[in-house]
Amino acid sequence: MAHELVDPPLDPARYPFSHPIRVRFAETDAMGVVHHASYIPWLEETRVALLAHGGHDYAEVHSGGLDLAVVDVAARYRRSVKFGDPVVVHAGVAEISRTLLQIAYLVTVGDDVALTGVTTHACVNREGRPLRVPEWLMDLAEGDTALRP
Repeated sequence: MAHELVDPPLDPARYPFSHPIRVRFAETDAMGVVHHASYIPWLEETRVALLAHGGHDYAEVHSGGLDLAVVDVAARYRRSVKFGDPVVVHAGVAEISRTLLQIAYLVTVGDDVALTGVTTHACVNREGRPLRVPEWLMDLAEGDTALRP
């Protein structure tokens, strides 16, 4: 699937949703910083919370036969995060088409940007076959979960 990734804004005010994360010691590496792979579950946790904020509990979405398969993850690491840092993941629906959804993320520690990221999702059924993006998801891209201009 060829698609152009959005460029996540660096201003937290552009994001309609924020989610605090507690950095666990187990998420750090031998250098005492958060391991690069630990950010991906943070994005997933925030994405599920963003959908719930938009009125769509992911467990209900899944039980209804729809999944949002991750087809692309992009992350730019900008600052180290350490155990005990107060982390906030900001998120917003950035782009949507008939078949794909992109969510932009900004991970901050205080006023510092630690990471920018984008996840791209395809709507699929339980067998993994592509589905059209449902209307309620299109509405999220224009509602209070959309990335602000």
